Amino acid sequence: MRIAVLAIALLSIVNAAAEPVSYTIDPAHTHPAFEADHLDGVSVWRGLFKHTTGTITLDRQAQTGTVDVDIDVASVDFGNDALSEVAAHSSAPPVFEATKYPVANFRGTLGNFRHGAPTIVTGQLMLHGVTRPVTLNINSFKCIAEHPSIKRPTCGADAVARIDRSDFGITVGKRYGFRMAVTLRVQVEAFETEAALSPTPPEGR
Repeated sequence: MRIAVLAIALLSIVNAAAEPVSYTIDPAHTHPAFEADHLDGVSVWRGLFKHTTGTITLDRQAQTGTVDVDIDVASVDFGNDALSEVAAHSSAPPVFEATKYPVANFRGTLGNFRHGAPTIVTGQLMLHGVTRPVTLNINSFKCIAEHPSIKRPTCGADAVARIDRSDFGITVGKRYGFRMAVTLRVQVEAFETEAALSPTPPEGR
């Protein structure tokens, strides 16, 4: 009888470990950035978005997971207040038009796991009211058992992709020869959600 009870307990632990784990993106440590051409190679403009929210799920046994990220477009920052204001709100010529399109969203699937960590994210980016497929290559991915400050399991990653901004209707500078290719660099940290840390006890207990 004791052996049977022990076997059931061990099976429960294995099943719990095999379930996907949910993580909440930490806005204080997640700032998607981008690099865009200025004057056909004269210089590179760089900016980032200061406010990002979302969730990540990770199933190490199944070697899969999901990403769902919302970016506050009006939080764009070029390090120049006037330029940031124009980029966020100008509608002639169109840049981000945050009033009309306040949120950019990326939903994707983690894949191509190596040594227990994903190396790509394939999904759909919705930006400026347009949705297009985008694949990010993950340069690094690491999880730790406990974050020293928030005392929760935490995962972090650094990913990169290239897109054509004209595919999303952002064509400012195109007639002057600006290159439309943009490099996206996404660094993200996410902590395990409280629901995952405190599972509902079995019925009757």
